[in-house]
Amino acid sequence: MGGSHSREDMDLSDSDSDDAESRASDNSSDYGTPPPASASSKLAGAAGAATPASIDAIDRHLRSLRLKYNEPISPNPSPGPATAANPAALNAVKLYLHIGGSSPSAKWIVSDRLAAASFVRTGDDEDDDAPAAGPWCLVVGSRIRARVGPELQLKTFPAQRRVDFVADGVWALKFLHADGFSDFCAKYNSCLFENSHGVAATAEGRAKVFGKDFAAWARPEDGDESIWEDATDGFSPGPKGSPMPIRTPTLKPLMEDLREYEEPVEEGSGIQSLALGALDNSFLVGDSGIQVVRNFEHGIHGKGMSVKFSGGSTNFSTPKKALLMRAETNMLFMSPATDGKPHAKGVHQLDIETGKVVSEWKFEKDGADINMRDITNDSKGAQMDPSESTFLGLDDNRLCRWDMRDRRGIVQNLASATDSPVLQWAQGHQFSRGTNFQCFASTGDGSIVVGSLDGKIRLYSTSSMRMAKTAFPGLGSPITHVDVTYDGKWILGTTDTYLILICTIFIDKDGKEKTGFSGRMGNRIAAPRLLKLNPLDSHLAGANNRFREGRFSWVTENGKQERHLVATVGKYSVVWNFLQVKNSHHECYQYQEGLKSCYCYKVIPKDESIVASRFMHDKYAISDSPEAPLVVATPMKVTSFSISSRH
Repeated sequence: MGGSHSREDMDLSDSDSDDAESRASDNSSDYGTPPPASASSKLAGAAGAATPASIDAIDRHLRSLRLKYNEPISPNPSPGPATAANPAALNAVKLYLHIGGSSPSAKWIVSDRLAAASFVRTGDDEDDDAPAAGPWCLVVGSRIRARVGPELQLKTFPAQRRVDFVADGVWALKFLHADGFSDFCAKYNSCLFENSHGVAATAEGRAKVFGKDFAAWARPEDGDESIWEDATDGFSPGPKGSPMPIRTPTLKPLMEDLREYEEPVEEGSGIQSLALGALDNSFLVGDSGIQVVRNFEHGIHGKGMSVKFSGGSTNFSTPKKALLMRAETNMLFMSPATDGKPHAKGVHQLDIETGKVVSEWKFEKDGADINMRDITNDSKGAQMDPSESTFLGLDDNRLCRWDMRDRRGIVQNLASATDSPVLQWAQGHQFSRGTNFQCFASTGDGSIVVGSLDGKIRLYSTSSMRMAKTAFPGLGSPITHVDVTYDGKWILGTTDTYLILICTIFIDKDGKEKTGFSGRMGNRIAAPRLLKLNPLDSHLAGANNRFREGRFSWVTENGKQERHLVATVGKYSVVWNFLQVKNSHHECYQYQEGLKSCYCYKVIPKDESIVASRFMHDKYAISDSPEAPLVVATPMKVTSFSISSRH
């Protein structure tokens, strides 16, 4: 398992041409672990002692530059305490640039020894007579001007008065004044909220976006953290009597003892998607067919038969969705329309044993053809059911269940040139315009979670698809993929720049524990957790560095808990320890304000963009392993990582 999960231990060192005095100054601000509170207080004290001379000099220098943005921001996106008398000094930063990528010679260099960091609206410098109304941008000296948004991947280091971010490269700001750092963070969060939601970051604006029931999302410090406390299960006491260890025992084997099995795919059959089986086989879906591979306790490998797409009357493009059914003897393929849209007019049913497309099913309701964006199984373990005949469908404004049986009890005819069998609309609802559904998943009992373009995540019970029991508000980014634990207590939403982990547990008025699938949570809710990449890792992941398909490890049995989370980001597979993310005492959360973000993960780098990263079924977690093997597929290779706990 290659690659470190972070390169933040590298020093902030100046260029070789710098004098000894400036080098000594930089050595005091390493990019390592933040110093303890005592050390940071000494740093703050030293900064305070130097203020009368140094800050005044900086102020005079910045004012001499006549920078437009060296004055207090007006209007302030989020009014707060009055700024210091020296606003230019608060804006003063040292700007660093990371060079060398992931090579051994990688390092941080000084890009600008003295610059001003500020926030301006787009168009601020175009017409002085017209008020700027565009989105907020981060401006640093003359080198950086970038829209404020999650794509900056901004990460703060309070003890070092430092922020890292991505803007056509990886940058770091070192604030010369402690108040400047806190002022920057407050303004950044306000600008981010306004750019994301289109309203000012005031109490009224937050109430408008999140509503009274989700006040904890707007003010995480006021949320109920008790629901996260079940993360203590399985942990031993940490050092110095802390309630949690800094590194969990489950994550250590994952990072230190991996057995890797890699196999090339058949020539000319690049992998487009991965269909993992819970029984004997898994399936690599390629351009012209599928390759069957065997499931083992150490991963998937061993070339089995190859099934070429044949039979039926309609030619179809490479399937973008493959769904196993009927004890994994059948597979449904959904191929999007050729106009670039993800919707499909039907599915092809493949009999794996014969290698034939035996039916081409049409989506139809009330005699009219309709499209579907996505399909999935009725429940987490439904693909292992030999009698399964139904599956779930999703479109922009539809949620439904399709049945492959004829409602009159007549066996459907196989597809012909003139007559394709029609799927029966067994249950569902067609919503008014505006829901913009994007993705969905099912729990062990068949409850459904749906992610939307506006960032909302809706929960539907097994009894109704018409009205969501709970609707979590969006954080400003579209949900592109969603997963849920077998017990329905945890949801993992994927956006382009972060994952969002939501707990659905609440206590009802009778004191009973429920999930948001079975009852309305009201205001009895905790703030979510965010899972992010460090700015450097996000940049190094490649041009296509968007998060894709965040998933839990796979269990289909009551009483078992998922252990890890995995997502794909460009050339990286990224793995988090589930217990560690839930742990309220985890080191990542110690100095954070607002929604808690976890940056402790393990990266598995590959040489090409990754198609899929998934954990195998829990039955393949052997006695000496804390987790089933992880399967990582690229277009031309499939790699299994078997995890051992012998260390």
